[in-house]
Amino acid sequence: MTKSASSNAPARTSVLQGIRSPADVKKLREDELPQLAQEVRDELIRVLSETGGHLGPNLGVVELTIALHRVFDTPKDKFVFDVSHQGYVHKMFTGRLDRIATMRQYEGLNGFLLRSECEHDCYGAGHAGTALSAALGMAVGRDLRGTNEHVVAVAGDAALTCGISYEALNNASETKRFIVVLNDNEWSIAKNVGAIASYLNKIVASPVYAGLHDKARRFVETIAGKTAVQLAHKLEEGVKNLIVPSVIFEELGLRYYGPVDGHDIPLLTKTFEFLKTQDEPVLLHILTKKGKGYEPAIAKPDKFHGLGKFAADTGETAAAGSPTYSELLGKTLAKFADSNKNVVAITAAMPTGTGLIFFQQQHPERYYDVGIAEEHAALFACGLATQGLKPFLTIYSTFMQRAYDMIIHDMALQNLPVALCMDRAGLSGDDGPTHHGLFDIGYLRHVPNIVHMQPKDEDEFVDMLWTMANYNAGPIAIRYPRGAGTGAVPKAAPKLLEIGKAEVVQHGRDVAIFGLGNMFEVGQEAARKLEEHGYSVALINPRWIKPMDTGTLEFFARGTQVICTLEDHVLHNGFGAGVMEHLHEQMINTPVVRIGWPDQFIEHGTIPILRKKHGLTADALVAKVLPLLQKNTRQTQPSAA
Repeated sequence: MTKSASSNAPARTSVLQGIRSPADVKKLREDELPQLAQEVRDELIRVLSETGGHLGPNLGVVELTIALHRVFDTPKDKFVFDVSHQGYVHKMFTGRLDRIATMRQYEGLNGFLLRSECEHDCYGAGHAGTALSAALGMAVGRDLRGTNEHVVAVAGDAALTCGISYEALNNASETKRFIVVLNDNEWSIAKNVGAIASYLNKIVASPVYAGLHDKARRFVETIAGKTAVQLAHKLEEGVKNLIVPSVIFEELGLRYYGPVDGHDIPLLTKTFEFLKTQDEPVLLHILTKKGKGYEPAIAKPDKFHGLGKFAADTGETAAAGSPTYSELLGKTLAKFADSNKNVVAITAAMPTGTGLIFFQQQHPERYYDVGIAEEHAALFACGLATQGLKPFLTIYSTFMQRAYDMIIHDMALQNLPVALCMDRAGLSGDDGPTHHGLFDIGYLRHVPNIVHMQPKDEDEFVDMLWTMANYNAGPIAIRYPRGAGTGAVPKAAPKLLEIGKAEVVQHGRDVAIFGLGNMFEVGQEAARKLEEHGYSVALINPRWIKPMDTGTLEFFARGTQVICTLEDHVLHNGFGAGVMEHLHEQMINTPVVRIGWPDQFIEHGTIPILRKKHGLTADALVAKVLPLLQKNTRQTQPSAA
């Protein structure tokens, strides 16, 4: 067999494998940088195909990250990423390349930046819209200390759908040496929406503006010295006056530059060298392609924003099993909307993640994506409710926290019938502490007028959604986990559930287990194990967090030796805490064993690993219950004659 020419060619030395710190990026020749960019992309695709993660965003910032590390000096200089899921390349360049294959794995690298993980991570955040305010605080702190480091906020264009970004811009004008990079790829997770996205598109799409900036590109490549800086300012002002009389960033006090090609390393490098000399807040508008270098990610940017394992050569993911709760929600609400014209659905930039893409396809006129603006989404839902509509506000539990004041002040206080659908409630596994939904019971159960529930399986989930659609007495909330449940097929016709009435699955005399939601399965397993020890076990599906079925609780508390609660939530102010409070108020002294997450931020990892580590298992429950049962048994045995 004849060997191909390529097989005779000497192996090319890897550039990426020589990177151990940002200093190594600086040492590279300019003609080595395209190879570095390609090797970074190859490594991202290889690793994430095996682990899952945020592929598309990181493929899009390869050249940007190279240029940043060529020009600036971390950890002295500060990079604040918005959102920091686009920090994988930064991790590769800051001493973590040898651990990149552990991304999002238990005890491996986190999928976001963490201050505790590396000194080069100056700020960690998994929610959008945080970078500008945090970076501004760093810049002001630097000036107060009298030091000279640079602060760079790398904000995705979706950050500009967040109100807090504008709150930061409103305060940025008096700050010296503050650099904002607007990474414009037209996507957050889904396609960007709203007036700001349209505004940026007008800047980018203007042929005159593009022509002038082609000249500006050549100009930036040759600038040097104070006179050139002054000319650059005049050129930028002239461009904006000709095309966009009121560039919003200039009106807010930031000098605007761009748009420039975010994949042109020499141009980005020279531009950052220039911006380092500016003694005023500046904004650089760069254009990038989400998923660049990998056709499957370019074709489906929303899918490849963040995904599980996939085939690197094709981009195909494993065949789906049972429908996820999110998919079931979208399809179910779409059916409800067929016959109920008042049903509307709202999401905050996550039509696919929340499953509302199915609702959008069937009822586009009643579907609203407000961008990453949870506060506005909640208020918008309240306004719709005042007009007789039934808004389903569908947001991840971890992001619903951002609308907390609106839930209290606008929704609950006015008793408006808004339906809160809190996806990813409970542990969110590999995404880690920024995305775990472990606090929503605590932040909702003490708010007056709110009804709150959690289903044990998909069939009950649909019944609860039907109950929500027909509930008009005030706000009503449902929490449900990421992914699929038990696989219970919903009935052909959903049924209305009685508000505040639990389901007693089996009776027992010794122990009563209240397994909330997806922890009901753990309760079933624990019941079997206790029965193997010879004890009679009652098993209850609570359904209702608020109002709690206090009648059923009191019945079993008076008739058994031990009450057990299981919840995919922190123990502090959780469901079990509510059980203890009620029994204490009724002066019922039956011991309560609670199983839930401890008072700490839970790390990333698979759900089975983390449940075992933190004691959210049937074995952990049995180990806590048996000593109490044995003690009570000894106390009730008659004494010897």
